[in-house]
Amino acid sequence: MDDKRKFGYSKIIFFATSNLHKYEEASDILSKYGIRITRVNVKTAEIQANSVEDVAMFSVTQASKMGFLPILVEDAGLFINALKGFPGAFSSYVYRTIGTKGVLKLLEGEKNRFSEFRSSVAFYASNGLKKCFSGAVAGRISEWERGTHGFGFDPIFVPMNGDGRTFAEMTTKEKNNLSHRAEALKKFAKWYLKFGDKKHVISY
Repeated sequence: MDDKRKFGYSKIIFFATSNLHKYEEASDILSKYGIRITRVNVKTAEIQANSVEDVAMFSVTQASKMGFLPILVEDAGLFINALKGFPGAFSSYVYRTIGTKGVLKLLEGEKNRFSEFRSSVAFYASNGLKKCFSGAVAGRISEWERGTHGFGFDPIFVPMNGDGRTFAEMTTKEKNNLSHRAEALKKFAKWYLKFGDKKHVISY
């Protein structure tokens, strides 16, 4: 069996998300590898899990049942040391309920503000092949919200490998040079291109 058949290739990769900002970041990152994606706004059931990998793999399996193949799903979480890893895999729910201000409130007076953003990108091929790629970036939680770009907890996350700005103070391209999402997607892109004919990746 050749690599293309084994891999379940298609001329397009779907990216399942209702978050336009996430899609735009992913599109920018993958375009550097000649990979084009198209967004599908599908809603999958949310599961309670301790890892973003488990959430991503569950979500991509659910999304695949809607007929969009091959497909990618990305899940991310903010893991804060002083809160014993909270909100972690529950970051989306926590953001919707208490937001950045709520997290800052929980950390009032706390000197240990070390945190880590983690991302997992799950891929489901046309032939049922599933694979997950993960990335992480260490950082700290700022004392107040800073910046107007990005989304989610970006206004309170300062990456260690940056210049002291929060993700929300950076442009999309600047963030994509440093982020957890970029690391995970780059791993996926290198793996995906290694096994296939590029024309089946970049053309619709």
